[in-house]
Amino acid sequence: MGATGATGGALVRSLADGSAPCRALSRDPRRLQALLGSGAGPSTEVQYADAADPVSLRTAFSGGRQLFLAMENGPRQVEFELAAIEAALDVGIEHIVKISSPAAEPDSPVAIARGHHAVESRLRTAGITATVLRPYAFMQNLLLLGPGVVHGGLLVGAMGRAACNYVDCRDIGEVAKAVLTRPELAGHTYALTGAETCSFDRLAALLTRLRGRPVRYLDLPPEQFRAQLSTQRGLPDWLAAHIVEIQQLALTRPEQPTDTVARLLGRAPRGLEAFLTEHADTFR
Repeated sequence: MGATGATGGALVRSLADGSAPCRALSRDPRRLQALLGSGAGPSTEVQYADAADPVSLRTAFSGGRQLFLAMENGPRQVEFELAAIEAALDVGIEHIVKISSPAAEPDSPVAIARGHHAVESRLRTAGITATVLRPYAFMQNLLLLGPGVVHGGLLVGAMGRAACNYVDCRDIGEVAKAVLTRPELAGHTYALTGAETCSFDRLAALLTRLRGRPVRYLDLPPEQFRAQLSTQRGLPDWLAAHIVEIQQLALTRPEQPTDTVARLLGRAPRGLEAFLTEHADTFR
């Protein structure tokens, strides 16, 4: 589940590279097929499933042994993920790999992370093998900063001088493939980061060098940043709050990179500077 997302799509392509059988699910299979293109491969089925429809979930999961569970953040995320877990148990799924949050705790200051904790708690009592992946900030989400950089030479946030862990979704997908195809890796919780942390000031410096034109970071008070996300960018209130909560968490809990990606994949994780260079046109 989540094959239309950045991590789910990366997993499907990674499984296809190894000819591993996979069923990629979406409420809009035609759109998913178009997104995957030739990256799906002959061993990949594309099938309809809707998290709000338990019957469709049981139908889609039937015949499968393992479930990759990555759903879009949102107000109904916990409800939908719990429904997916119950449907998986109904049809005999033996192993669930869930995308979670680094701060998945019952009293986390991040509301979405508290929801992830609730889902993780259900997985622990499900009586099957459960693997939890806790990736930090997706490099791919930095592409959303492109318009502000292009039109104003500006990064805006509320993270002060704190450094953030970034990880490439393609590395998350490859880690997910590893835990799905190598049984000895299953049943654990893994925190996933890139090789280094990066502050917004350093990110602005990297983009300045990449563009050949200045980029600066404007640090706002949390409530002002949240209001800007809601009013100027049109984000729903829950998403604006989530972005601010994540950035404030980096201030209160200094982040350090892990070696998990390197240990599981046998290579260094993709680097932030290389990612920005790969997507240079987005910031020019």
